[in-house]
Amino acid sequence: MNDPYGPPPEVPEQPQGGPPALTQEDKTWALASHIGTLVSAYFALGFLAPLVIMLVKSESPFVRRHAVESLNFQISLLIYTVVGTVVGIIVALLTFGVGLLVIIPIVIVVAVLALVFIIVATVKAANGEDYRYPLTIRLVS
Repeated sequence: MNDPYGPPPEVPEQPQGGPPALTQEDKTWALASHIGTLVSAYFALGFLAPLVIMLVKSESPFVRRHAVESLNFQISLLIYTVVGTVVGIIVALLTFGVGLLVIIPIVIVVAVLALVFIIVATVKAANGEDYRYPLTIRLVS
C-alpha cells in the first residue's frame, strides 16, 4: 500500500529541445573574443582577436555570436576613429587648434565608453549571456 503522505513518485526527466548547454570552454572563448580586443588594440588591431576566434571556434554558436559581435564593434570603432580623426584635423586647422578643446574630451569619452562596453560584454560572455554592443554597424553576420 502506498503512503499518501510520502514523497511523490519520481518522474523521469523529459529531454528538452533547444540549444545544447554551454560548456565552460564556450564561455571562455566567448570571453576571449572581447577581452582579446584590448590586447590587440595596443597594436591598432582590435579586430584581430575576434576575427581569429570567429574563424577557429565557429562550431559553437555562442562563441560565434560573441566573436561576430565583438568584431562588428571593433570595425565600427575603426570607422568612427578614422572619420573622427579626419574631422578633428579639419576642425583643428580651421580653428587654429581651438577646436581641439572640444575634440579631445570627446575622444576621451568615446575611449572610456568603448572600454566599459568591452568589460560589460566580457562579463556577459563569462555568465553565458548574449550581448549586443550599442552604436555598432553590423557588417559581419
